[in-house]
Amino acid sequence: MAEHAMGTIPGYTLKRRPVTLAFAEDFCTREEALERERQIKGWRREKKEALIQSDWSEISRLAKGTHQPVPSTGSG
Repeated sequence: MAEHAMGTIPGYTLKRRPVTLAFAEDFCTREEALERERQIKGWRREKKEALIQSDWSEISRLAKGTHQPVPSTGSG
C-alpha cells in the first residue's frame, strides 16, 4: 500500500492517487488470492460496495440476480 501511495509502482493506481484500502481478505496461497481478485473484478459496482460494507445479505441478493436493471443510455 505504501508503494502504491507513493507512486513507485507503475500501473493502474499510479495516476489514481491517493489510494486507500477498502477491503482485505487473507488466503493461504497467492493462487487463491488471485482467483478471488478475478472473481471480485467481475462483479458489478453495487456488489463490490456491498462487500466493502460487509453487507452479506445484499451480496446474496445481488448474486441471485434480483437487483434492479440499470436503464440503458444507448440509442438502440
